Amino acid sequence: MGKVGFIGTGVMGNAMAGHLIDAGFELVVFNRTAEKTDNLVERGALCAATPAEVAQQCDVVITMVGYPSDVEEVYFGQEGIIAHAPADALLIDMTTSSPSLARRIFDEAQAAGKHALDAPVSGGDVGAKNATLTIMVGGEQTAFDRALPLFEAMGTNYAIHGSAGCGQHCKMANQINIAATMMGMAESLAYAKAAGLDPMAVINTLSGGSSQTWSLSNYGPRVLKGDFAPGFFIKHFIKDLRIALEQADEMEIDLPGTMLAKQLYERLSDQGCADLGTQAIVKLYFGEC
Repeated sequence: MGKVGFIGTGVMGNAMAGHLIDAGFELVVFNRTAEKTDNLVERGALCAATPAEVAQQCDVVITMVGYPSDVEEVYFGQEGIIAHAPADALLIDMTTSSPSLARRIFDEAQAAGKHALDAPVSGGDVGAKNATLTIMVGGEQTAFDRALPLFEAMGTNYAIHGSAGCGQHCKMANQINIAATMMGMAESLAYAKAAGLDPMAVINTLSGGSSQTWSLSNYGPRVLKGDFAPGFFIKHFIKDLRIALEQADEMEIDLPGTMLAKQLYERLSDQGCADLGTQAIVKLYFGEC
């Protein structure tokens, strides 16, 4: 495998790119805030001035940006990576985006003689830092096989779920589940506090039983310490829930729990909490918002 490009070195992407360096891949990086690539450059990565410049140098380009609009900006047009990547290049979007956009990227890449995978991830900042991400992939099996060494460097659970867009559909199922467990964590801890119980003792007990969830075990202790630093931003979670509900409407299914979660997170965002981590939902239940 030749050089690997990595576009988007924020909370998640920086750690993911670092694991690729550790695995021996030669990396070319870009981020709109250039300072967020400094630590990677110190470890041997090359820094490009634009996404197009990344694509021109690399056989594989990974993107991990914020919103579907950012994905569109990076991939399409005369300065997009589809236009500038070499023939037979593999383009892997690991942003959580819409299935329809993933299919568009796949189609335009294929028309240009290139390959594309949608490969959103789950695991938050902890998973990114520990290289234990779950990676959900849509696209062709041959492209997945080609990308496998990269996925192995960043995660511990990776699977292809079907054609282009299916990785994003799997990620939507993931976000729907997380929305429910985050509300469950917040309501459980609010109830424990109101009943006069020791919330940390409750977390320890519940985490050993059938009500154990990743949200409770990992975010519960954080919120009791007042730690609302973003492993995943509220503003990005709202974006994901909107996509999930849009897809549900298209498939004519009703998701009332997901709708409620979106409304709660929008309340938090409206009160200035958009840049906090998703665990900050407890602020609504603890009377802190």
